[in-house]
Parts: sequence; structure tokens; C-alpha cells
Amino acid sequence: MLFNSYTFLLVFLPVTLLVFQWLRSSNLRHAMGWLVFASFVYYGWWNPNPEKPWTPLYVGIIAGSCLANFFFGQFLARHRGKASGKLMLGIGVAANLTLLCYFKYIGLFAKTFAALTGGDVTIAAVILPLGISFFTFQQVAYLVDAFRGETEEYHLMDYLLFVTFFPQLIAGPIVHHKEIMPQLQRQLSSSRRSIDLSAGLTILIMGLFKKVVLADNFAPIATRLFALASRGERDLTMAEAWVAAIAYALQIYFDFSGYSDMAVGGARLFGIRLPVNFHSPYKSASIVDFWRRWHITLSRFLRDYLYIPLGGNRKGTGRRYANLFITMLLGGLWHGAGWTFVLWGALHGFYLSVNHGWHWLRKKFTLPAIPRPVGVALTFLVVLIAWVPFRAGSFELGPNGSTGAALDATRSILGSMFGMSGTYGWPDRSAMEVKDSHAIRVVCCLLLVWILPNTQQFMRRYQPVLGLREVSRRFSSPGRRRWWQWRPMPLWMAFIILLLLGTLYQFDKLSEFIYFQF
Repeated sequence: MLFNSYTFLLVFLPVTLLVFQWLRSSNLRHAMGWLVFASFVYYGWWNPNPEKPWTPLYVGIIAGSCLANFFFGQFLARHRGKASGKLMLGIGVAANLTLLCYFKYIGLFAKTFAALTGGDVTIAAVILPLGISFFTFQQVAYLVDAFRGETEEYHLMDYLLFVTFFPQLIAGPIVHHKEIMPQLQRQLSSSRRSIDLSAGLTILIMGLFKKVVLADNFAPIATRLFALASRGERDLTMAEAWVAAIAYALQIYFDFSGYSDMAVGGARLFGIRLPVNFHSPYKSASIVDFWRRWHITLSRFLRDYLYIPLGGNRKGTGRRYANLFITMLLGGLWHGAGWTFVLWGALHGFYLSVNHGWHWLRKKFTLPAIPRPVGVALTFLVVLIAWVPFRAGSFELGPNGSTGAALDATRSILGSMFGMSGTYGWPDRSAMEVKDSHAIRVVCCLLLVWILPNTQQFMRRYQPVLGLREVSRRFSSPGRRRWWQWRPMPLWMAFIILLLLGTLYQFDKLSEFIYFQF
């Protein structure tokens, strides 16, 4: 069930919210139980093959995973610091990663083995359960924290809701038990509930607008140009290649930003605030800042549960760079079961190493800082280059995909971007894959991304997400409240209604979010 579907917006969400509000007024525990039930219905609505009967297999997978990890965590909390606890932690983490590897990577391993050995490896098609990468990481973090003694004696119902809460279940953010569990225990005043409802609905509509009106209109531009590169019928011109890369950069930006907003807004309707996960990443002045703004909860997980356990920066400069590179390689593999995703991770590992090396040089030789506009432009350029193999990864996934096709598309587009196929502008009209007016639309929207405030800044008066103060202090002073920041008043209601009407005007197709089945 997609957030941008009539079923979700007109049936599931209103019914779930009405019943929740009714139950919460009398019994909070019953209201939490209803949310767990609704979340399983939301997850189970998905049918991977509509031509075949619905199966409870995937609901059973997530339910079994939750129950097993809950009891693993209970055992670890009672045996923290002991050899038996350490053994059980290893078993629990291995069980989670085995489940993830089987469903997500068995096809990649089989294709790679066949390519290396020349053999013919045939495996049955394995369908990737929704959100398995997200709920696996959440539960691995829970197990590690339970062994460290950083968890409480949680109720099973609270734990199930922590993992399966439908606004964040499919594509994050990767929530932490310390962030969500305390919120599940508290009653809210009627005045707070009204703010939650109005703020949540506003954020939800803003996210829907980003997905339907912005992301989904950039998708055809990127898709057609990347497909042309993959077919090899002709080289893209330099202008086409740049438009293809920037169009995809904007598509994934608004797609993920829109999903993040809809997750935050949907959760806020129920009085729950999710952690900040997206904070104007294309305004970053360095690649380090980019990863503090893009998929923030994934960066936090990789730092706390992979980079630091590997040794972080505590074991010398060389080890630090190696740890960074390994962390980003695995981060790339987490994003997709293909070698082009590993290439994307390797590029970001290299970028981060260069960034840290530059900081060391600046400190050692007292060099001046790069002017912020130049830093933003350079950061966007290297991120844009890395998005090319990431998008080309779609030609590697699936039964008929291949790593060669994805790499060929990557080479073709990057080569055209940097003049290896000539410095031609837009092709003749008879050879156009997309209209030349699309280039103007892409450039104008990119300028808006750099200029306009983001959702968190727009909603700052009402603290839309957890961790906003820390993020704001890191990148800029929050400053005084601005006239354009949202308040529950008629002017802003009219603005949100206009966004909704603009969305409904374009609401003629159903498209998955890019992070939908990671």
C-alpha cells in the first residue's frame, strides 16, 4: 500500500486515525494494540505478484523476526557482559543478517559466481520482502544495545509497534528504540493533539506534493535518457547527459524528501515524532556535511554500529580511511544488490577520505577554507557523478539484468557529461528523446532546491522531528522565527489547500518510491 495511493489516503489512514483517537481517549494500551494491528494490515496489503493469490508469507517473516528479536533482546538484557550474552548476540545478529542476505543478495551471489566460474547457476526467484533492510537494521541496533545494557524492559506490544509502525516501516527512517519507546507510553493533552493533527496533515500534504508533482515529473526525463544510454543506439550529447544526471538527482531528492515528509506527517497524526532523516543535502558544502543531511538515520547506524566498532578514527590515519571505505562499501551494498551500488558506495568512501584529508591539510598548513558557494557546487558535482552508477543499477537488478549493462550505461553517461563523445548541445529534433524544454525545467528546479527552506525549517515552530535543534545548530543558527514559518492559521491553510489541489491535478498515476523495496 503506497502512501501516494487512494487506498491509503482515503481509506486506510482515515480509518486507522479515527479508531486510534477513539481508543486513546479511554485506553492507551488498546490504542497501541490497534496501531500494531493496522501496521500489519498495511504491510500485508502488498501482494508481490497480483496474478497469484495473496500469501501470508511476508507478514509471517516480519512477525517472526520481531518475536525472535524481542526474546533475543530480553535474554541479552539479563546476560549483558557475560559470555552467554555475547554468544547469543552473535547468534541474533547472524540470524538477522542471514535473513537479509538470503532475500536480498542470493541472486547477486549466484550471478557473480556464474560470471567468475563460467558455470550456469540456476536459483529460484526470490522476492525481496518490503522494508527488510530497514527493520533488520533497527533490530540489530536493538540487540547490540540490549547487550550493552542500554535498553529497558519493554512490553511486547511496544516493541512490535516500534518495529512495524507503518509510517516508517517501508523506507525508514531507521528509528532507535530510545527515540520511540518513551513516546508510546505517554498521554497527550487535547491541545497537543490538535497541533499534532494540523501539523501532521500539513507535512503529509507537503510530502505528497513533492512526490507526485515534482519527483514523478522528473522520473520520465531520467528514465528515457538512461534507457537510451543503456541501449547503445547512440551516445548522449553532453547536454543530454547532464540533464539525465541532474534530472535523476532531483527525482531521488524529491522522492526521498517526499517520503520522509509523509512518514513524519503520518506519524505526527498519531502523536509520535520521528527523527530527522533529510535536511537539504544539496546545500552541503562538503561530502561530510552531505552525509549529515542525507538519510541521516542510516548514517547514524553505519557510524554507531559499523564504523566505530571497526575502530573508527582511534587506530591511526590509515585505519581510519580504511574503516570509512569499508563502511561506505557496505552502505552501498545495503542500498541495492548490485555491483554498481557498491561502486556508488566506493565513490562516497573515496570522497569522504579526500574530505578528511583536506581537513588535515588545512589544519597542518593553515590553509583558508573553500568559500561556501564553491564548496556547495563541488559537493553537488561529486554527488551527481556518483548518482549515475546508482541509477544505472536498475539495469543490473532483475532476472534479465547484468552488471555489464549497468556499467556500460554508467560509462556512456559519464563520458558524455565530460565531453568524450563531443561537446554537442541538444540533438536534432528528430533525434530528441525528451523535449529541450525539460532542460530549463531541471535547471530552474535545481535553483529552487538551493534557495528555498526545507520542511523542517518551514515547520520549525512546532518541532516536526526529533533532533532538529542539533541539526540546525550544526549547519546554521536557527535564528529568529520568520514570517514564512507555518502556523495553524487561515493563510497557511489556504497555502496547503493549494498544494493539495496541485497534487490532485497530477494524481493520475501510481508510482513506487525509490526506497520502497530496499
